[in-house]
Amino acid sequence: MPTDPHYDPELLRDGDTRNVPDRYRYWRQEAIRDELDRLLQSGPGEPTLEVAIENVGHDFNTGSIIRTANGLGVRHVHIVGRRRFNRRGAMVTDRYLHLHHHPEVQDLVSYAAQQELTIVGMDNFPGAEPLETVTLPSRTLMVFGEESQGLTPAMQNALERLVQITQYGSTRSLNVGHAAAISIWAWRRAYPPRPTNS
Repeated sequence: MPTDPHYDPELLRDGDTRNVPDRYRYWRQEAIRDELDRLLQSGPGEPTLEVAIENVGHDFNTGSIIRTANGLGVRHVHIVGRRRFNRRGAMVTDRYLHLHHHPEVQDLVSYAAQQELTIVGMDNFPGAEPLETVTLPSRTLMVFGEESQGLTPAMQNALERLVQITQYGSTRSLNVGHAAAISIWAWRRAYPPRPTNS
């Protein structure tokens, strides 16, 4: 039996059925999270993306956005409003990143200022810049509203930028989970992770 401290003895004994890449198979949960931090965490002044989700009405998309954030290498996700959220769509990926809770929008704004992050709202309100032509800031806190109402007025007032995904069909808006996937991927494409010695 391997003795590397990354490995979980119970998983080695019983098998690992988790939805993780093979390179993390049989690793302890904390070891995976620490390794992702080592590979993806940004230093002061370096490009970084953090994601915030307004949680007003227990939207089922919150978990889906967390799963997307994990898959695209986001290390910090912020829940604004209610602490409890529907975790089902996260498929346990919330255990491998850092979740923060902010009761009020102003708490998130203060955090962003401390971390020197630009607050970018993703919504299709009038005046929003098209995602396909905008240059997203290298240090972005990307904010998503809920499926039913989008970003709250308080959050809209806190934004430094407002960006939308251009649509061509008859629907008023995209599903927020899908919009998050497109938006996070667009940022990651512009700012791929720095090479790290393994």
